[in-house]
Amino acid sequence: MTDGDLLRRFLFERWPVRGHFVRLDASWRALIEHHGYPPVLSRELGKAMAATVLAAGTIKFKGMLSLQLQGPGPVHLVLAQCNDRHAIRAVARHRGELPDEATLAGLTGGGQLTVTLDNDQQGARYQGVVPLDRAELGACLEDYFARSEQLPTRLILAANGEQAAGLLLQRVASGAGASIEVDARAVAASEDAWRRIGLLAATLTADELLRLPCETLLHRLFHEDDLRLFEGAPVYFQCACSRERVSGILRSLGEGEISDIVRERGDVEVRCEFCNRAYTFDAVDAARLFAAGGQASVPPGVH
Repeated sequence: MTDGDLLRRFLFERWPVRGHFVRLDASWRALIEHHGYPPVLSRELGKAMAATVLAAGTIKFKGMLSLQLQGPGPVHLVLAQCNDRHAIRAVARHRGELPDEATLAGLTGGGQLTVTLDNDQQGARYQGVVPLDRAELGACLEDYFARSEQLPTRLILAANGEQAAGLLLQRVASGAGASIEVDARAVAASEDAWRRIGLLAATLTADELLRLPCETLLHRLFHEDDLRLFEGAPVYFQCACSRERVSGILRSLGEGEISDIVRERGDVEVRCEFCNRAYTFDAVDAARLFAAGGQASVPPGVH
C-alpha cells in the first residue's frame, strides 16, 4: 500500500504520544486543478489542507472539521474542510499580485485562524479562534491545540503544486500510576520524551515530508522508540455541490429575481467556489424551478 492519499495513525508504545501522517497526491491535484492559484498561495492552501486532515483524524464523531484563515492582507480567505470519512475540499481568495515567497502572516496581514467542529450526531458546533501572528500555520495550530484543547502538539507541514503533506504529534493523558512517587518519575520521563520527540520532529525537512515513505520517515526520526503504525484511511477530494443544492439556492432568491436575470442574460449560471463547476439554468430550467411549488423535474445531481 502506498502512502499517497492516506491518513496514517501511529502510537508510541512507551510514551503517551500519538501521531498522524498524511500525504495528499491525487486528491490534492484534483482539489486545485481548476483554480489556477499562484504558487505561494497553493503552498499555503496545501499546508492548510494537510493540517485539516491531520486534525480531523482526531475527531470521534460524524461531522466536519473546518479550518478558516481570514485577514486584511492580499490573501483574505483560506478555507479547508475534512469530514469524518476524510473527504476534503478547500478554497482560497486573494487580491492582486502575490509575491513568489512570503510568510503566512505576510500573506494574510495577520487576522485570525478559526477552527470549527460540526458534530452532525448532536447537531452541535464548536469554534476556537487564535491569531495569525506566527510565520507558519503549524505554529498557529499548535497555539490552538494548547489553548482550546489543552493538548501539547507539534505540527510539520509542507506543500507544492503536486503534493501536500503533514506530520502531527500530540501528547495525550497517560493512565494513573501505582503511587505518587512512581507517578512523579513517570511524569518526568514523559516530559523528557515529549521534548526529545519534538526536537526530532523539528529536524524534518519539507523534502523528506513530501518524498519519504511513512515507515522510512518515522524510522529515520524515531528509530530509538517502539511505534505502532496502523493501516491507512483513504483521503479523497469530494465537493458537496449538486444541481439540487443550486436549485434550492435559486428558489430561495425568488421567481421574480431569477426571471429578471434570465431575461437580461439569457440564463443563470452558478459556479461552485470549491470545485469551480458551473451549473447553468436556461429559461425552461428556471420555469421548472418554480413549477408545482418548486418540485420541478430537475435532473439528478451529477457531482
